[in-house]
Amino acid sequence: MNTLAAAGWTGTDTRLIGATLLAIALIVVLITKLKLHPFLALILSSGVLGLVAGMPVDTLIESFTDGVGSTVASVGVLIALGAMLGKLLADSGGAEQIVDTIISRSGRRTLPWAMALVAALIGLPMFFEIGLVMLIPVVLLVSRRSGQPLMLLGIPALAGLSVLHGLVPPHPGPLAAAGALNANVGITLALGVLVAIPTVIIAGPLFGRLAARLVPDAVAPAHLVPESTEEADPDRRQPSFVATLSTVLLPVVLMMGKALADILLAEENHLRRVLDFVGAPLVALLAAVIVGMFTLGKAAGFTRDKMSDTLSASLPPIAGILLIVGAGGGFKQTLVDAGVGDVITRLATGANFSPLLLGWLVAVAIRLATGSATVATVSAAGIVAPLAATMDPTQGALLVLAIGAGSLFFSHVNDAGFWLVKEYFGLSVGQTFKTWSLMETVISVVAIAFILPLGALLS
Repeated sequence: MNTLAAAGWTGTDTRLIGATLLAIALIVVLITKLKLHPFLALILSSGVLGLVAGMPVDTLIESFTDGVGSTVASVGVLIALGAMLGKLLADSGGAEQIVDTIISRSGRRTLPWAMALVAALIGLPMFFEIGLVMLIPVVLLVSRRSGQPLMLLGIPALAGLSVLHGLVPPHPGPLAAAGALNANVGITLALGVLVAIPTVIIAGPLFGRLAARLVPDAVAPAHLVPESTEEADPDRRQPSFVATLSTVLLPVVLMMGKALADILLAEENHLRRVLDFVGAPLVALLAAVIVGMFTLGKAAGFTRDKMSDTLSASLPPIAGILLIVGAGGGFKQTLVDAGVGDVITRLATGANFSPLLLGWLVAVAIRLATGSATVATVSAAGIVAPLAATMDPTQGALLVLAIGAGSLFFSHVNDAGFWLVKEYFGLSVGQTFKTWSLMETVISVVAIAFILPLGALLS
């Protein structure tokens, strides 16, 4: 009560917090109980939030549509470009080239580490579900040929994909959070990679040893194990490993270059101006796609029609993600315009509560309730957005990462990823809890355990 009094708590504040809790509860019920698409759930919950908070109807509609428009404008194009790059990587055989090269140079003891590395590289431009579908046959085949326990190899691959999905742009979650918090994407990417490396190591190869002991008898369904990772057509052309890796890492290098230039070089420096341009997320991803059309598509023998078909086919699967992210932006803007963020900011300031920990806890709560990492990310970012307004670029980027880490906490039966892993690895529900769900929790906890000291060190 002393904290509330110090913060100047009023009846209006109570109403706003009540409206927020009601809106979040409605999202949970609509998604988990009524099985409504998250896009519709976010729209309806935004309406309830605004009306209960006392917003005029015209203001409510304007806030929501402005939020959707600004989010799609800033994030939607980047998600589309990332999908195009991922599709080029998959259809050209570039992903197979990365897998084959790294696995062929790995010994029996280093195979789990190799699987984590492969998953992390493929996971940079690809969405989690697409990367999982591509990697599963490789994991199953390598496990059969090497005689290694399935979980010893599967967990590192899953960890590599999941960590990149939650922490590193250009994945939708980190991009959406960065957009909502006006965070620098280059700095977010650089710090995200810094946090991702030890997190993948701990949650992947190291935790994989424990998972293999917890579920030693895991056996994948026989029909999912391929006879070979080689294509039936021996004359099929593939891009080289160096060209593929360079293309995948190009947007990362460009965005990191911009982040370093912003820190180390003066504003009037010509090199900084160049790096600011080429390192802008839109330019960096567009450059990677254009380069990929030659280093991946042309190298694989794509005709113009095939290239067009590949790029076109990359867009329909992301429609749902774009709609969820857009509606999440509308929900965020409704929260901000209703004044909810200001209330939470005063409370956090009055209680001297870490914004990073608050962002993580809010994302954890929504993740557990809805099962969706994307919904958890965009909703949590909206709730804590006003806190980021007073932060420097580094702290703002760390807040993005804290929310991303929270969005991965304990995947369970309300998460589509839970069932995807269960079926692909032939696990029971209990075994999936012991392996996948526990691994997701390790990722979330380890990541925030690195993020909080980084926040203190860089403040």
